[in-house]
Amino acid sequence: MAIPFIREIEFEYGRVDQVSPLIRRVIANNPGPFTYTGTGVYIIGQGRVAVIDPGPDLKEHFEALKRALEGETVSHVLVTHGHSDHSPLAPVLAEWAGCCTYAWNNGVHTAKDELGSPDDLRFVPDVYVRDGHIFEGPGWTLEAIETPGHTSNHLCFALHEENACFTGDHIMGWSTTVVSPPDGDMGDYMASLEKIRARGFETLWPTHGEAVRGRDFVNTFITEYANHRKAREAAILAQMQAGVTHIPDIVSVLYAEVDKRLHPAAAMSVLGHMMDLIRRGVVASPDAAPTPRSHFELAS
Repeated sequence: MAIPFIREIEFEYGRVDQVSPLIRRVIANNPGPFTYTGTGVYIIGQGRVAVIDPGPDLKEHFEALKRALEGETVSHVLVTHGHSDHSPLAPVLAEWAGCCTYAWNNGVHTAKDELGSPDDLRFVPDVYVRDGHIFEGPGWTLEAIETPGHTSNHLCFALHEENACFTGDHIMGWSTTVVSPPDGDMGDYMASLEKIRARGFETLWPTHGEAVRGRDFVNTFITEYANHRKAREAAILAQMQAGVTHIPDIVSVLYAEVDKRLHPAAAMSVLGHMMDLIRRGVVASPDAAPTPRSHFELAS
């Protein structure tokens, strides 16, 4: 079974939408091949609220958030991970609101990743949180869940009252997630998928794209997300057994039907699989720090 992607979403840039009893959403005007329609910013609660993933520091977007938050008190600004489409507006919004930013840690990033998009190296949260950290407001409770994989410092946030999970880039309804070494780790990613699946959430709210709704459908969706990765690994090994040992050549075969703008991201995910296979003793590389240009071979 293929991943049952959800690609329809009803929205307008700058508009605040009540998407559940406790959740409002504002989508930033930063669409692209990695952000889909743009960064979805979630406002939790009424009166005293939390904001998750404020997004890019765009003037129009900040103004839209301020309009949405008029008359409210922002008690927490939460960030799933420090990427340039998630965290740059966080300290700006927190300063405006007079509160703190919260994230797991700042990870270990290079100045520029292989996708040609700089990470938000300037973002350092005011407060570091770990697995199980609880944030509370009137009628709402959020729990931090460590989900490394997409990045080393990725967090999801569970909303207890609605049995919902804000999944950042860990699980997206419209597409698979890039796992880009050295900060991304495929083994960690697969374990984090199972961690979220085991919670039995009723709804997943990704930062990009529409929600995944219904406990059974959420379970199926995450299961197929994991199955996709397992199938991709099997396809990579089949290519290697056929003598194809360089990632660009593997990508040209396995991602032949995918938008070529996404091929650099695909190459990084294939590298993520390679690094996991090396760790498990299935694949070898002469390079101590393999890249998409390295030679790989099946371990003897």
